[in-house]
Parts: sequence; structure tokens; C-alpha cells
Amino acid sequence: MSKILVVEDDRFLREMISRKLDKEGYEVVQAVDGEQGEEKIKEEKPDLVLLDLILPGIDGFEVLERVKKDPEVSEIPVMILSNLGQKSEIERGLSLGAVDFLIKAHHTPGEIVEKMREKMQELL
Repeated sequence: MSKILVVEDDRFLREMISRKLDKEGYEVVQAVDGEQGEEKIKEEKPDLVLLDLILPGIDGFEVLERVKKDPEVSEIPVMILSNLGQKSEIERGLSLGAVDFLIKAHHTPGEIVEKMREKMQELL
């Protein structure tokens, strides 16, 4: 079973995405801020991370940068899910090593889960 870490400070969205992933048969781990997200990536070594950018404490860009510099977890694919959607922010996220960048307003939770499933299949 694939393990997915959802790093999202919005409780409602985090719970909704987690429930949908759980129904799809994924093991789901949650984090509510950047520090916790970074810790869980290192502890849990998930198969995929869904990472918000605007987080309390360290932001998602910082989490992504730190993870990609750590040889133990740098290969873990990270998908960004954010309200940020400027071209410069998307380019920054992808250049830091994210495998995809989803803008929250453009996707329902069901579509987000579908994109994650597609990305997992691509990466296998």
C-alpha cells in the first residue's frame, strides 16, 4: 500500500483529501505545518507528499528545499497544492524539485486525488 503525506494547514481540506485517499486504499499521514511536514517526511518516508505552500512556521518552499537537499528523502516525489498560482511561484516550486503544481481553486478534492493517483502510476 502506498503511503501519502498531506501537509496542509486548512483542517477541512486536509481531512477531505485524506478521507478520499483513504477510500482509494492509500495509507495517509497528515501534517499541519511546515516543521511537522518536514519531520513526517523524514520519519514516515512516504511514497508521495502533497504539500501546501502557505503554512504556519516554515513555508512549503522551505520544506521542499530542505527535503531535496537531504539525501535520505530527496527522491520522495512532492506535489505542490497551493492557492499561489503566479507563474514565478509555479516555476520556483518546480525548479526546487516538485513533480507537479496544482492550484487549489482549479481542482476539486476528487480531482486532486485523481492527479495524485496518476502521478503515482507515472513514478512507478
